[in-house]
Amino acid sequence: MKILKNGLMLIGMLCVISSLIFAVQNTMDGTSNDQGPHEEEANSYRYKVRAIDIPTDLNFAEESVPVNDPEVMERIDREFLVNTYWQSNALLLMKRANKYFPIIEPILKKNGIPDDFKYLAVAESGLHNVVSPAGATGFWQIMKGTGKDYGLEINENVDERYHLEKSTEVACRYLKSSKEKFGSWTLAAASYNAGPYGIKKYQGVQQVDAYYDLLLGEETGRYVFRILAIKEILSNPEKYGFEIGKEDLYTSVPTFTVEVDSPVANFADFAQDYEINYKILKRHNPWLREASLNNSSKKKYVIEIPNKGYYKVSK
Repeated sequence: MKILKNGLMLIGMLCVISSLIFAVQNTMDGTSNDQGPHEEEANSYRYKVRAIDIPTDLNFAEESVPVNDPEVMERIDREFLVNTYWQSNALLLMKRANKYFPIIEPILKKNGIPDDFKYLAVAESGLHNVVSPAGATGFWQIMKGTGKDYGLEINENVDERYHLEKSTEVACRYLKSSKEKFGSWTLAAASYNAGPYGIKKYQGVQQVDAYYDLLLGEETGRYVFRILAIKEILSNPEKYGFEIGKEDLYTSVPTFTVEVDSPVANFADFAQDYEINYKILKRHNPWLREASLNNSSKKKYVIEIPNKGYYKVSK
């Protein structure tokens, strides 16, 4: 009896082990039939990374892109992949664009600059007041010397490269001058990155005129393609997998203006007179670089003040 009992126990253990092995094999090869409804639903919504279908009718400022050129297509594809799958950055750009494009667009239109150049500002700064390692500043990344040449005030108290309307006006004048030099909006955009001298030098050495025929440095070589990708993605977010509602976008706070034609000893006190604080004042007037304003020349400055009720300010 003892032998029979031990034999039955051994057979039972073998059956259990066999069942476990069979279950593991089925799980590994995907043939398991005991998958619950929640697991099936999760698998159906797995994150998938796919190649991107590049539009065949790409253009910049109504100048066609030679997408049939395989070298050009590879460069376009790179920028579409980088900018589509950097999802956090793309979403931030969409949110900011809703806030700042309504300011930029009418200035471009007034100056006869194609609307597509708003995407150049996106490529330059991400619609953020940043400073490059070379010292280029603001949404339009204007160098100090260039800003002064075009009439912007740049000193310790005031830096109008941070003034969105005024810096956009300067960018328009620069781009219009470049268009006259090169006869092409695409080359005008490229020269914004490399400078007119740089583009002329490349054209002379390589004996070609068109941007897409030039062998350029890494940054300028990618520049227009990046703008093209940003334009397409921001114009058609759903097409590239982005779900963003109107309620998700950033919006401007309504403001009124105050004229100042005398020194301001302390902008923190100035802000309190309008029931805001220094941080909020600087948010709406980033071109004010110090906590005071010398203004010995009695120049007239226009300062934006947000309407009441939009910010909570501690007393």
